[in-house]
Amino acid sequence: MQYTGTLSRKAELLIHGIFWILTGYFTFVKNPFYAQLYIPDLFYLTYLVVFICTFYFHYFIVMKQVFKSFRWSKMLAGLFISYLFFTGLRWLTEQVITDILFNRQNYTDPTFLNYMFDNMHYSSMPIIFSSFLWLGIYFIRLSAHNKAILEESKNMEIKFLKAQINPHFVFNTLNNIYSMVYFQSDKSLTAIEKLSQVMRFTTYESQKEKINLLDEISYIKAYIELEELRHHETGFVNFVSDIENEYIEIPPYMLSPLVENALKHGAASAENPIEISITASKEKLIFKTANEIGTQKKDKLGGIGLENLKKRLEIHYPDAHRLVLTNDKKRFTTELLITLR
Repeated sequence: MQYTGTLSRKAELLIHGIFWILTGYFTFVKNPFYAQLYIPDLFYLTYLVVFICTFYFHYFIVMKQVFKSFRWSKMLAGLFISYLFFTGLRWLTEQVITDILFNRQNYTDPTFLNYMFDNMHYSSMPIIFSSFLWLGIYFIRLSAHNKAILEESKNMEIKFLKAQINPHFVFNTLNNIYSMVYFQSDKSLTAIEKLSQVMRFTTYESQKEKINLLDEISYIKAYIELEELRHHETGFVNFVSDIENEYIEIPPYMLSPLVENALKHGAASAENPIEISITASKEKLIFKTANEIGTQKKDKLGGIGLENLKKRLEIHYPDAHRLVLTNDKKRFTTELLITLR
């Protein structure tokens, strides 16, 4: 996986440009003081074409696949595939195409073993150079990624303590529970249980790097039920879930901010409920919310905040997520897609 970080695509292109400039310099400049240049022949040019093609085949395809889930066996298989790519492309270029176009062949009647063995040497340069350049850029990005995670962990620990639970929400809930207990309502025990569940999540689960998806969903459901108890109304949230894989793990508070936003800013009723849905398979997770916008209410995330959520998604799911927010002034919808690995 290629991590995003301080090294942008533009910077990566610049590194490649410098690499090829230096390669060209040391290849073609024989004497820099007298501007003596090496003039390549036909088969040197074809070798350069094969060199560049193999370099980027190995860079963009082989190394990317090898490091999706690194194993030494995959690395060896990748090197062998790139070697076959080089050898096959060179044979096609120098034994077939040049023969058709120029009536020339680089190897005069080579045996199969001799040809394969000879190209093991010639293929090593583009493969090794490509591997080292890819690894250099990979580890620069990985270092920046790990640094961002450490910074995020420090900042989120403080922000979670400040913003996990809105104090206004807690005070109102406690007042409602007090009233329920005072009037001996049969809902008082349920309210205490749900508040305890919410507080337990914010106290313990939020400190973990990753939690089970079902724990986040349980927290969301408890939060919704407390909101229903606070407003003395039920059925104003329609929550639908379809979980194929119960063992999915995600960072805490990856979904709940979108729910809290809908509850805070949505104009909901039993006739016009807030729509929340989650679909999770082995490959992807899709989370959606939709609510009518209340009068004089703006849809923007409170709690840990929209920008913070975007940063966390970028850190934990680089190039593997999509967050779409839509506001048509009457209805606000969110759709979060996470590709699971």
